[in-house]
Amino acid sequence: MNANGHSNEAHLAVQPGPLAAPVLSRVVGMLAARAGCPIDRLDDALLIADAVAARAGSFSDDGRIGVHVSAEPGGVMLNVGPLRADGAKDLIASAELPGVGNILERVADELSPDCTTAHEYLRIRMAFGSPARA
Repeated sequence: MNANGHSNEAHLAVQPGPLAAPVLSRVVGMLAARAGCPIDRLDDALLIADAVAARAGSFSDDGRIGVHVSAEPGGVMLNVGPLRADGAKDLIASAELPGVGNILERVADELSPDCTTAHEYLRIRMAFGSPARA
């Protein structure tokens, strides 16, 4: 919660399709702004949202894209899932683009599969104030 008592988080579950990327991008952009995202990192946050929207449904059990987005001091965290077994690893691998490399690995500051519950999730953290990973 922020100083005003409002939660700086959102949980989405959307079907893959033409509206998934715009909806997720807007939610990520809004929460990035609440976290004090500098303008030069906003494009990176939107790239992450687009990559998740385009690919995550392929790695979930029901085909839906589930994302919990939270703003934290100095960054944004996306928790993607629930995913099928090895879905986090496969989602990361699917973000590879010829001639560009892996989008998620290039712009996220942390990518970590979370298998501590009955379902698998992918944590994607993007910090502000430090440069993106090379």
